[in-house]
Amino acid sequence: MSHIENELQSQPECWSRAAELAADRASLLPEPGERVAIVGCGTSLYMAQAAAALREDAGHGETHAHAASEFPAGRHYDRVVALTRSGATTEVLRLLAGLRGQVRTTVITTDAATPVASAADDVVVLDFADEKSVVQTRFPTSALTLLRAHFGLHSEAVEEDARDALAEPLPHWLVGCPQFTFLGRGWTIGLAGEAAHKLRESQLPWASAHPALEYRHGPISVSTRGTVTWMLGDAPAGLADEVHATGGMWVAGGLDPLAELVRTQRLAVAVALAHGRNPDRPRHLTRSVILARV
Repeated sequence: MSHIENELQSQPECWSRAAELAADRASLLPEPGERVAIVGCGTSLYMAQAAAALREDAGHGETHAHAASEFPAGRHYDRVVALTRSGATTEVLRLLAGLRGQVRTTVITTDAATPVASAADDVVVLDFADEKSVVQTRFPTSALTLLRAHFGLHSEAVEEDARDALAEPLPHWLVGCPQFTFLGRGWTIGLAGEAAHKLRESQLPWASAHPALEYRHGPISVSTRGTVTWMLGDAPAGLADEVHATGGMWVAGGLDPLAELVRTQRLAVAVALAHGRNPDRPRHLTRSVILARV
């Protein structure tokens, strides 16, 4: 069994630990009323997008998500939260160095001994969610669970849904589909982006992600026989029927959206294995992007 298969199977237990840690580390996480930016790269960026929407929806304050490399210069925040599994990503380290002394920074990572820990004011370590696979599964979902619990939006029902997502067989016809479109609304737009990201990392299917109500504004034109449109969260009325009318297949996300994301992780692994790929090491990817200084 690959590392990623073991790691994604452990997510319900990791989420439980992350939720417990949220209460213990509350003083290191954003306070209600703060103006907050959440940053990341790759998978962590999609989790940042989801977390930012969740925080605003919970009434905790204005929250933006940014790619670490595209942080808006001169914009004021009370706190910047950085998500980084490796703790060594160049863009995150450069951003934190530039913010030093100007704004309070919190890092969520897997190892207190990595460079990012000394670059931030506060550090929350999810060492139980670290991964051997290049491809991220349990760290980003555990980081999001930590924040979700901090916002008062996590429950044991989410963990039960994750167990269902791991236990239920994937429809066999999904693995051979050449094209996937993932849709979300609100906080699940970030999850849809991550689902498409995972399928792209499996190195074969074409995959994209959109806000659900934007699907009719162009993207639905790619739906046809053999393609899949997968909803994470509640679907807009009538959209499933419109997809079926194109000849495409519709997957309704019936689980908690974060648990539904686990199903897409499993699909990405199954696709890679079905085509003889190593799901732990997609081509051209490394565990951390470390750039030469310029």
